This record gives sequence, C-alpha cells and structure tokens, in this order.
Amino acid sequence: MTTTQSFYTGYIAIIGRPNVGKSTLLNHLVGKNISITSKKAQTTRHRINGILTDEQSQFIFVDTPGFQLQHMNRLNSMMNRTVTQSMHGVDVVVFVIEAIYFDERDAQVLKLLPIDKPVILAINKVDRISDKLRLLPFLEKLSKEFSFAAMIPVSAKRGTQLPELIHAIRPYLPEGPQLFDKDEITDRSERFIAAELIREKLFRLMWDEIPYSTSVAIDQFTIESGLRIIHASIIVDKANQKAMIIGKNGEELKVVATQARKDMEKLFDSKVYLKVWVKVKSGWADDLRALKTLGYE
Repeated sequence: MTTTQSFYTGYIAIIGRPNVGKSTLLNHLVGKNISITSKKAQTTRHRINGILTDEQSQFIFVDTPGFQLQHMNRLNSMMNRTVTQSMHGVDVVVFVIEAIYFDERDAQVLKLLPIDKPVILAINKVDRISDKLRLLPFLEKLSKEFSFAAMIPVSAKRGTQLPELIHAIRPYLPEGPQLFDKDEITDRSERFIAAELIREKLFRLMWDEIPYSTSVAIDQFTIESGLRIIHASIIVDKANQKAMIIGKNGEELKVVATQARKDMEKLFDSKVYLKVWVKVKSGWADDLRALKTLGYE
C-alpha cells in the first residue's frame, strides 16, 4: 500500500529593528534579490512575501519594514503598523538581531513578540565576530529575556547556517497544501519589484536624507515581443531634491536608471526599456491619499 507523504505550508514573519539584515536574509533564503537592500536603515517599506518550496514544505517568508521610533510621519507610522500586523497572521516569527549588539530599538521589538506562537531568534552578522566564544554570554543573556523556540547564529550576507535556520522553522509549519507554484519566489508583481529596484538605487547612490524623501510610482508597465517597457516617476518632497537626483546634465538620474534597468533585466530575464522622471509632491509622506496611491497600506 502506497502512502502519500504529508506536506507542510506556513507563513514566517521576519522582524527586527532597521538595518539588521532582514531583507538580505530573505533574499538568500529564496535565492533571488526580491527585497531591496542598502547600508542605510529603513530601506524596506512594504510587506513582501518570499517563497521557498522543497519536497515536503513551502515556507512563505514575510519581510517587514524595520520597526523604528524616530522620524515619525504618517508613512513611518503605517510601516510600524505593518510590522505589528504581520506577526498576527503567521505561524512562526523570526526575530533578527545583530550579533553582540542589542539596544533599546531591539528591546522595543522584543516587547512586540507574540507569546502564543514560536519565535526563533536569528543572530545575524556573526561573520563579523572573530571570537565566536563571545556569542555564548550574549545568547545566555537573551535567553532570559524571552522564551525562544530556537536561537540560530547566521550570516545572511554569506549564507552561513541558513539550512539550520530552515531546519529550526520546519517543525512549526502546519500541515497543508502548497499555496504557490514550486518555481514562484514572491507574490509581488514585476510592476512592484520594478519600482522597488529604482528606489533601491536611490538609497544606494544618493546621500544624506534624500532617499528617505523619495518614493517611486510606475506609470506604465507593458510587454511587447518580450521587451518590458517601463515608465516610472520618482516622487520627491522638494524642488532642490529633484535637482540633486537629476544631477548636472541628467548624469545622476542616468546612473540610477541604468543600474535599476540592469537589475530588472537580470531578475525578469528579459530586455527592459526604462524611462524615469522626477516629480515634486510636497508632503507626500504625510498625505494619506498620496500614500495609498503609491501602494502604502
């Protein structure tokens, strides 16, 4: 008699303060750069699902913005709400912190952790610690702060111990059918990802506070004979920010658009024609209507 092997599918929220490597972790887990990253904090603004499927399980990772206490406008309030709401509809929570570093921002997220579902602590950036014995007292102290289901030191950047993290998550996935095709890696559209890739380049290439005052809208996304034709608008708060992003003779904007287009072509596996404009919309980050138009919820 042949028996059918059980299958397990579940949602896993990845949470933590800004700039601990949540998006880098998601990208390495699913094998593609679906969530944008930069060295600046608060790069991620949206909830993004990344999907990893193997022979017995489907892991649906929910990448969330970094929970923060500063620069509180309506946009950041909505981002914090996304973090708290994301923990309610999942089966497992992965709380990401930085190795040998735990401050009041981490403590604030710790207070949000649910007590009615498993929470796995991922101690990221262990590749930066030369003496790994320093981790032991650090882990012992944290184990007294919360009853974690597991504590896994990882390096999201290098992919270190990510199989161990998957192994720790797997027992907590409920039995059920896979919700996405095996080759799907995200539930977000190419249109959404295109906007995010442009915004990533702003965070990586622009300086000071300019990236935090920008958003990106896709005005047109069509496919003609395999060519993706994309028209996008970078939304800024002030006219001088527009001038800085465009740069002398349009050189700065050209670099942003070129790098974004190359990443799109790699991810979409097709040629891309990308045209980008810069538009001023004062106060957009506190304008509820503008935020909804830009896809913030």
